[in-house]
Amino acid sequence: MGGIELRTRNLAARAGHWSARHRKKAIFGWLALVVVALFIGGASGTKTLRQQDQGNGQSREANKVLANSGGLGQSARSEEQVLIQSRTGGLTVKDPAFRKAIEDVAGRVARTPHSASVQSPLAKGNGGQISGDSRSALLKFQIKGSQSKARHRVGAFLSQVAAAQRAHPELRIEEAGDASADKALTKAFEDDFRKAETLSLPITLAILLVAFGALVAAGLPLLLGLSAVAITLGLVAPLSHIWRVDQAISSVVLLIGLAVGVDYSLFYIRREREERKAGRSKDAALEAAAATSGRAVLVSGLTVMVAMAGMYLTGNSTFASFGTGTIMVVAVAMLGSMTVLPALLSKLGDGIDRGRVPFVARLRARRGEDGGVWAWIVDRVLRRPVVSVVLAGGALVALAIPAFSLHTVDTGIQGLPPNLPITKTIKRIERPFPGGPIPALVVVQAKDVTSPAVAEGIHQMELRALATGYTQEPINVRVNPSRTVAEVLVPLAGSGTDSNSNQALRMLRKDVIPLTIDKVRGTRTLVTGLTAGSRDFNNQMKSRAPWVFAFVLGLAFMLLMTTFRSIVIPLKAIVLNLLSVGAAYGVLVLIFQDGRLQSLLGYKSIGGVTSWLPLFLFVILFGLSMDYHVLILTRVREAYDRGMATEQAVAKGIRATAGVVTSAAVVMVAVFAIFATLSSLDFKMMGIGLATAVLIDATIVRAVLLPATMKLLGDWNWYLPSWLGWLPGVAHEPALAGSLVAAGDRPAVGPEGAPGGLSVDVVEEGETLRVVFAGELDLNTASWVGERLRSIEAEHRGTLVLDLRGLGFMDSTGLRELFAANRRARSEGRRRARAGAGGRGRRDGRRSGVDRAR
Repeated sequence: MGGIELRTRNLAARAGHWSARHRKKAIFGWLALVVVALFIGGASGTKTLRQQDQGNGQSREANKVLANSGGLGQSARSEEQVLIQSRTGGLTVKDPAFRKAIEDVAGRVARTPHSASVQSPLAKGNGGQISGDSRSALLKFQIKGSQSKARHRVGAFLSQVAAAQRAHPELRIEEAGDASADKALTKAFEDDFRKAETLSLPITLAILLVAFGALVAAGLPLLLGLSAVAITLGLVAPLSHIWRVDQAISSVVLLIGLAVGVDYSLFYIRREREERKAGRSKDAALEAAAATSGRAVLVSGLTVMVAMAGMYLTGNSTFASFGTGTIMVVAVAMLGSMTVLPALLSKLGDGIDRGRVPFVARLRARRGEDGGVWAWIVDRVLRRPVVSVVLAGGALVALAIPAFSLHTVDTGIQGLPPNLPITKTIKRIERPFPGGPIPALVVVQAKDVTSPAVAEGIHQMELRALATGYTQEPINVRVNPSRTVAEVLVPLAGSGTDSNSNQALRMLRKDVIPLTIDKVRGTRTLVTGLTAGSRDFNNQMKSRAPWVFAFVLGLAFMLLMTTFRSIVIPLKAIVLNLLSVGAAYGVLVLIFQDGRLQSLLGYKSIGGVTSWLPLFLFVILFGLSMDYHVLILTRVREAYDRGMATEQAVAKGIRATAGVVTSAAVVMVAVFAIFATLSSLDFKMMGIGLATAVLIDATIVRAVLLPATMKLLGDWNWYLPSWLGWLPGVAHEPALAGSLVAAGDRPAVGPEGAPGGLSVDVVEEGETLRVVFAGELDLNTASWVGERLRSIEAEHRGTLVLDLRGLGFMDSTGLRELFAANRRARSEGRRRARAGAGGRGRRDGRRSGVDRAR
């Protein structure tokens, strides 16, 4: 594949050029990467975070102590409870039938392999396992082995409890605990994610079919996204043996990978089609797409990765693993869009339009690629920019106001799928035994926790805790085999994460423990459990959030400033993104914290937003919204560099990208909205938050606020202080000397050896040399013009006049050569003048880009 080479190529253009010339290597290399990654991932397996690796602060320290105790904590045994309860209230523990059922359950559990520490409510000293009205009783036991082993072993216990239920139908006999909840919830979440995955793929394909009107073009973005997800998950597996990952990593990778993979492919394919429609050859169009949209993909991908890296600053292992997964999948999707995608487009050529959808294809042909309704909106926004900013900005500010009252909570039991049997059982246990299913775990360390002094300290702690009124019986104490650690299970008031539970935790940590067990010399006491873990996590997020915000915003600012050589563009991007994120926070408060739309969405408000979501939402949304911002601004800058006024450049840039942004946004909104249909409250919040923010960002922000503010700022959009002039210049359209065309397809040679379509005459006028251009100065002729000007400059040291009045068309590649000639003249102290321009060189009496640079 011969042809004229690129004179100056950015990294994306070089990658696309190589891939188009070596498409077999690119395509089969990508397929090999998918296969190898999946093989490595399957062979190594993925190691997930252990309980002691999760959480923050004191609760995490306590979990580590339990894990290393050699006989306590979930690494050793799982706690289970069986509720025996009168269905009608007619039976009590004093009735023979009730007592017989308790004994039957105790016997069945004790005979089941791997059972330990069976505690019957009828045994002496276990009166706290019987409710105050005697109509409910708890039988407690443990399952030997680690958490993963207990999850597999609990099935036998559930079967025995179910058999006891059948034998005593007049009573309610149900089991709940660490292992049973883990088993049930794992299955429920897997079913939910399977549903999300099953729905997201056909929905995405349908939207892409509407966007492209052809099956092949619609399938490419989906294939790139899915292959990027497959490669990432395969590579995460061996990495997890060094740094463990959260078990939800696959879902997060799928969510982000599908979003960015589709986005990047859309950017690339739509630009290639646009160039083909403009009359360029197949290879020239691909070259232009590689150097423009490919470069936009590179910049937006780096911005997304910067945003995701902010999760490392949270100091939380779950967030850190999410950061690793999302950074990897964005990098892989970015790599694929710059390598295998150009190779596939080069191979397919016009075949990318195969499998046309008749009605959609005709509709798109009639409508054209002028932006449709968005063009109509942008035209009116640009006519009244002040009104647009006031109305759109006011609407977003109004939506963001509720965010100031945002309250974060750990959803706990209330966030579990409400229709699951295990959820109903836990809530039934919670009513007669508050705090029973999710007690606080007080971990006491000493040389010998059974010594009289330590034992008395623990006893005094129990008495004082009960005296506060914020704890309940039964309080159980377990000691590890080496007697160096004691675990005290203290049921707390409340649901585990409400105000009562938090007050109980404060009393325990700040009052009860310091005045009792902490006074015993040689002891160390820590508190963990659901309430403590939630509290410590919230404190960690509040302390780290400013650092995360500063890191993400700061690096994004520097990246955008370098890309667009402006300090106004990145500042405005940050403000607009913060507005969309703030509006999303406000919607979450209105819907989930204040309880609106409960019946429609099928949930019950818990008076807050799940604690992990606000920071996660900020990082994800800031990264994804930058995709649109970089794409639009790249096209605006291209038009501006061609000599258009800012208003014209904005209108052209948004019209050119409206279809891409709309299609990408619809895909993301649809995929995120699927999560709002899942059973878990946490995922409902995440789905609504992400979908709302993307919708706001792609409509109000990009179609109204962005063009309106750019119109108001005018050329100030591109302001860069002189002391930052050292920043490298970035070309926003390919500096092509030609295209990837075969030698036989090169244009004919015109006068003075110029390519066809352009003539260049040199006229001497005394000490002045006039170079007269006629025709088109574009990507096919610009390289020759640059060489010709350098040759003329070497021979003539006087004043050089470039007469552009005969030009009918000049694009940014030609403009770039004129910039270069202007810089050479200034550096050599010579004069260079311009005698005017036709076509696009000058419009409406405005100065062209060359004039502004002088």
